[in-house]
Amino acid sequence: MRFMMIVKATTDSEAGVMPSQELIEAMQKYNEELVKAGVLLAADGLMSSSNGIRISYPEPGGKPKVVDGPFTETKEIIAGYTLIEVKSREEAIQWALRMPDPHGFGQGEIELRQVFEVEDLMADPETRAKEAALRQQVQEQKQA
Repeated sequence: MRFMMIVKATTDSEAGVMPSQELIEAMQKYNEELVKAGVLLAADGLMSSSNGIRISYPEPGGKPKVVDGPFTETKEIIAGYTLIEVKSREEAIQWALRMPDPHGFGQGEIELRQVFEVEDLMADPETRAKEAALRQQVQEQKQA
């Protein structure tokens, strides 16, 4: 099972305030624990929404609308993520509980969401085979 720990933005992260060295070291230690346990798939911080672009589809079948950041609702913005693969929902929760306060000021908020697996979305064997081929191609490109 894959889970994404979504770190919510704060006013500081949106203002471009960089994490303290102490917080960076705590996150590195946490990521090392994830690696040692063999569950870490990816982990990255995101730049503030002032560097972001939002694409919406306001009309069914219509053209997409592009809006440059910044975006105003800080609580709805993602500041970073960690993607893990674990055996259970409970294990994912335990890992999320071990993450240091992602902003270091008591403002941190982490949303934990399970990632759909191909089998969950695609019942048709032909469609699943196409998806498997695409994923294999991505892996081969990474290795090249």
